[in-house]
Amino acid sequence: MSMFMPPESPTPPARPQGRRSRVSRRSARSGAFGPIKPPLPGTGVVMDEIAQIDAFWRAANYLSVGQIYLLDNPLLKEPLSPADVKPRLLGHWGTTPGLNFCFAHLNRIIRRRDQDMIYIVGPGHGGPAAVAHAWLEGTYSEVYPSVSQDAEGMRRLFRQFSFPGGIPSHVAPETPGSIHEGGELGYALAHAYGAAFDNPDLVVACVIGDGEAETGPLAASWHSNKFLDPAQDGIVLPILHLNGYKIANPTVLARIPESELIKLMEGYGYRPYIVSGDDPAIMHRLMADTLDEIFDRIAEIKAGSGDRLPMIILRTPKGWTGPREVDGLPVEGTWRAHQVPLTDVRDHPERLATLAKWMHSYRPEQLFDADGRPVPEVTSGVPYGPRRMSANPHANGGELLRPLVLPDFRDYGVEVKSPATATSEPTRIFGTFLRDVIAANPRDFRLMGPDETASNRLQAVFEVTDRAWDAERLPTDEHLAPDGRVMEVLSEHLCQGWLEGYLLTGRHGLFNCYEAFIHIVDAMFNQHAKWLESARRISWRRPVASLNYLLSSHVWRQDHNGFSHQDPGFLDVVMNKKASVVRVYLPPDANTLLSVGDHCLRSRNYVNVVIAGKQPTLDLFTMPEAVAHCTRGLGIIEWASNDAGVEPDVVLACAGDVPTMETLAAAAMLREHLPELRIRVVNVVDLMRLQPPGEHPHGMSDAEYDTLFTTDRPVIFNFHGYPWLIHRLTYKRAGHDHLHVRGYKEEGTTTTPFDMAMLNDIDRFHLVLDVIDRVPGLGARTAHLRQRMLDERLRCRAYTREYGEDAPMIRNWVWPY
Repeated sequence: MSMFMPPESPTPPARPQGRRSRVSRRSARSGAFGPIKPPLPGTGVVMDEIAQIDAFWRAANYLSVGQIYLLDNPLLKEPLSPADVKPRLLGHWGTTPGLNFCFAHLNRIIRRRDQDMIYIVGPGHGGPAAVAHAWLEGTYSEVYPSVSQDAEGMRRLFRQFSFPGGIPSHVAPETPGSIHEGGELGYALAHAYGAAFDNPDLVVACVIGDGEAETGPLAASWHSNKFLDPAQDGIVLPILHLNGYKIANPTVLARIPESELIKLMEGYGYRPYIVSGDDPAIMHRLMADTLDEIFDRIAEIKAGSGDRLPMIILRTPKGWTGPREVDGLPVEGTWRAHQVPLTDVRDHPERLATLAKWMHSYRPEQLFDADGRPVPEVTSGVPYGPRRMSANPHANGGELLRPLVLPDFRDYGVEVKSPATATSEPTRIFGTFLRDVIAANPRDFRLMGPDETASNRLQAVFEVTDRAWDAERLPTDEHLAPDGRVMEVLSEHLCQGWLEGYLLTGRHGLFNCYEAFIHIVDAMFNQHAKWLESARRISWRRPVASLNYLLSSHVWRQDHNGFSHQDPGFLDVVMNKKASVVRVYLPPDANTLLSVGDHCLRSRNYVNVVIAGKQPTLDLFTMPEAVAHCTRGLGIIEWASNDAGVEPDVVLACAGDVPTMETLAAAAMLREHLPELRIRVVNVVDLMRLQPPGEHPHGMSDAEYDTLFTTDRPVIFNFHGYPWLIHRLTYKRAGHDHLHVRGYKEEGTTTTPFDMAMLNDIDRFHLVLDVIDRVPGLGARTAHLRQRMLDERLRCRAYTREYGEDAPMIRNWVWPY
């Protein structure tokens, strides 16, 4: 075989026993599962199938190289010239031929077994492979007619890749068949399991790069098999692709002893199969035989007679079939193949000649006709219609999305006879609504959370479902079952990844979490928000259900856990994303939480962040008032204000349940001690309303903002999060110079709730001080009141130090008017 040349006519050799190419006989040697069986009659691999697989693989490799390098001359009908090559060579070759190898073989399984299957590509920078696969399957030209399946379409396919105005180099939303970009590594397997939940006929083939396998989230994701029920869920087939190197270093799992790697996978609960080598003829036969064995076993598992899920350890050289050497240095099988093996091709004739030789080694004249269309030998193994992985509707989940059956949230509201005089636990009330959402949607709604469903007071859901659990159960366990709808694992990464995979394949869900620890998935949120933003611009991508976060156990009521649990900064991360994608809600009581929650579950293509407390909170709004208030997104609390018909002297604004309660208490004290002072109390539920309409579709016009907040009166804004976020949202407003924001300023400890408020100056006494200091004319004549407020703060702090709880006047406060 030449430097690049695959064999002319692949023949099915006898299964080798050497070290470089083999299917693992581990199970036969150990006796754990019995020897590998021969293919069933009528389903074995035949010569023609091997030839088809190899032709498809060579064609995909050719198209992948062309995407990285070529601007023109796609079929190499003319000698390759510098003008045919892109001026900037971008992309990743190293993982690409291995991905193409997997695609070619999975297509055979789909076609022969009529298998419903999608792929997840962990090495997302192998974008050329997924694009080539979709083009050969015909899907790419269906969704992008200008990139036709001919020579001109091939030219455009090549030119657009990693090119200004073209497509990304990753397996991005623009790629048909993809639900996972892989721009950040670590999440492939969690996404795959999320896609498989409640999809009983689906197999999700998940290719995991050996670099990605070194990340913490991926290491935890192997345990997802303990949450998958083969009776109601699909099957995930992990393919651990070991090509030995990351960008510049070897990978851990490629360098540990094979026996150790096998034990690791068996310890995770999988049955590993090893396919290893560099000879294409041998590798095709080995991979085909292995997949036949695996899918026989999957059939047994689905029938209830199997045990461990299978997985593949695929060893191939990095940059397989590419240049062996460049400038006297080894490339294939080394880290040098990771990105672009041949650089500066335009300026080095010898490298241009090597590129031409490399591309000709795939024998494009045998793969494409004179017009550039793939020949039948390439396409005859392609599945039909929606069975194509690039056209599978699960990979465009909006096609399968059905609206949730939602009960009327109004039926769960609390009665409010007099505002702010009784209390409820908002998330406990919301939990009764979620209970009935789960009961009405038993196969397309799941509740995710890191072991905190009951802690966040959503335990009513356990009246109708259990926690998903397919591992050992003990008599002392409660609410564990294989078909549970609540997914709890102490990994925010897994909760997020499962939910993303679930949503992107056409289902619904909610992620509840402690506010401080949602930061663990900051980067995952970023990636999902970017995916949604890109998908919104792609006409064939259908809207999916929104990713809904419910953040409870929040900064102001983590007084018992202390400083480590006190952080509202996720809001700042969210607000950095495009306005078309993100929404933030801070409902101040139980009824507003119900209204917001119902809205979020009905929405599409957003990330909704809802922050609501689980502790007893004053009931502020009747249900009709709550609906109106949430529909507006913000508004005057009429019963707390005394400025009707006149211009206010001060505006007390608030967002968040604890800041709202402190604002109301401050308003009551001001009305008692300064009855002549005209006070307007404004509560904000939808944080985006503070922005101008040019910045966010929920934004208020300047006229509306000025009417509500005034242009020249002091505004004291008591905020749930870091105060500078409110300044950032309102800096363009006319009255910004008069805006003073209180919020979390990184002061925290293990203390009482009110002492926590005082530490950060959001307490009622400090708000009164702010009014005294900022309303013109109040200073000198309110000196006695100012001193009293300072003394009250000292007395309240002293009480906590002596009794370990807040003073009764704080704990038992209700609206006095």
